[in-house]
Amino acid sequence: MAKKAKQNKTEEPVPTKAELEVLKILWKNGPSTVRSVHDILSASVKDVRYTSTLKTMQVMTERGMLKRDETHMTHVYYSLLEEEKTMGSILDRFVHSVYNGSMSTLLLAFMNNNKSSPEELQKVKDLLKKLDKDKPKP
Repeated sequence: MAKKAKQNKTEEPVPTKAELEVLKILWKNGPSTVRSVHDILSASVKDVRYTSTLKTMQVMTERGMLKRDETHMTHVYYSLLEEEKTMGSILDRFVHSVYNGSMSTLLLAFMNNNKSSPEELQKVKDLLKKLDKDKPKP
């Protein structure tokens, strides 16, 4: 039954929070062993066990997010997901579930957030200006 579900799946899997942390490490550092991913994770996440990191990466391999190279004594894992596409999918799900699919509501919440730095706000303003210039005139 699990095979049937995999075969019918046309969308890329959406990673969980723990899986996303592993992906971020692989995107930043490239192909890595479980030990190196675990060492980086344990520096930022308290009480993470090696066996938990190993199991997460094994599940990610089964779900088609990672590929494991078993040609050497230590297995090396590669991300099969593109960072930009994956982050876009996560953002889409977030906008649909929290902001009812409204990107403008999300943007307004961001702009009104006191945690936004002046640099971040300027980047948004610059982007809006560029989009306005590039917009075809009727």
